[in-house]
Amino acid sequence: MKTVKTYQKVNAEKQNVSFGIFKMEDIYTKREGKVDEPHRHNYYTVLFIKKAKGLHKIDFTSYDLGEKQLFFVAPGQVHQVIEEEKSQGYAMTFSNDFLIQNSIPLSFIASLSLFQNYGQSPPLLVNEEQFELIESFSKQMFTLFYSDARMKDLSVGAYLKLLLIQCNNICAINPLESDVDNSGDNLVRTFKNAVDKNYKKEHSTNFYASQLNITPDHLNRTIKSKIGKTAKEYIQSRIITEAKRLLYFTNLSSKEIGYELGFNEPANFSTFFKKRTLLSPSNFKNSEVKP
Repeated sequence: MKTVKTYQKVNAEKQNVSFGIFKMEDIYTKREGKVDEPHRHNYYTVLFIKKAKGLHKIDFTSYDLGEKQLFFVAPGQVHQVIEEEKSQGYAMTFSNDFLIQNSIPLSFIASLSLFQNYGQSPPLLVNEEQFELIESFSKQMFTLFYSDARMKDLSVGAYLKLLLIQCNNICAINPLESDVDNSGDNLVRTFKNAVDKNYKKEHSTNFYASQLNITPDHLNRTIKSKIGKTAKEYIQSRIITEAKRLLYFTNLSSKEIGYELGFNEPANFSTFFKKRTLLSPSNFKNSEVKP
């Protein structure tokens, strides 16, 4: 049985810190170019890529590495960087503790369009001007982190928040045209929390709308305007992501996984999975698990 490797420490070299930033070329050299197994973190990861060649797999979806990209990996997501040559850029890691210590509300991270826990997590592509600004924030964080500057953590936190705000503004969905007010952010957070608690048993939009005391139409419009997918699509993405993780990291049968995820009939789970991934559960497992 495969066991998922979960990294608990933000910075393996400095056990008591809650932030880390490293040059991707240094990581490649330290690993001697060897590819790490798919793994997950208990913290946030941002990859700022200046130039790279290869693949970045996030929850079993592959994205090409290239130039001027940013990847955002949320806690719990399974990911793997497969480099064909030494990359250029920065890898940043930070925990909830770092956010709290630097007066960055957890709700700020939750309201961003960057860390998509389930479903698609494509890279953010930026133009030259945007890239230069984000690169300057990254360089400042790197220099500060390895300095003896006074209150350097607060300074790093300030640059991190600026970087995230800039990236969020780039990828925001119609930020000036949404007809849903800011209270929608709270609704999205509450909805996501409800899905995390109930997705193994409850698959319908109506259930979550009822829990939130709103109509299904209101829920769908708000979720769609904030994260670019309907409530139903988000629920299904959560189920598919968990199914893929269970198929890869456990020896549970497709039937057992179906029951675990709230499907009374194994055939219903297989049909659901194949419709959304174009692969049967067994074919997905065979395609991902290497001998």
